[in-house]
Amino acid sequence: MVATSGDRLLSADAVEGLRTKLIPRAALITPNLPEAAALLNEAVASGEAAIADQGKRLLAMGCAAVLIKGGHGQGSESIDYLVTASGTIALPAPRILTSNTHGTGCSLSSAIAAYLAKGETLESAVRNAKTWISAAIAGADRLDVGHGHGPIHHFHRFY
Repeated sequence: MVATSGDRLLSADAVEGLRTKLIPRAALITPNLPEAAALLNEAVASGEAAIADQGKRLLAMGCAAVLIKGGHGQGSESIDYLVTASGTIALPAPRILTSNTHGTGCSLSSAIAAYLAKGETLESAVRNAKTWISAAIAGADRLDVGHGHGPIHHFHRFY
């Protein structure tokens, strides 16, 4: 919905379609902080309580769980928040200073789906995917690919 640059990637009609047609069918949605705000027509939340509140209101749209990604936040940690009917879990990781973050959100979502397909619980899948994505971001500067925001290093474990 919202690129790292801040550019909106979906029209207002498409966002409304997400709210009314897709989100109620989803097991998990993974908005970053600007996307969560856009879905709620609000300002970007800051602070754990405000982020958790936005997550609860996104959950009320009908999905089973919400993972609000904290990469756009501030501070020395990037904290993601997993919001379910059972509560909110903060998932901190050290913030990694790199401009090579292209594909981070899509890759994290794909990793969660892969861990779920292996039979892991949602919380375990999200935790393991967060660990993997953090390592992929940390390894990103070893790659010299493209221009601007380069990709994360998907194969950081192998080379």
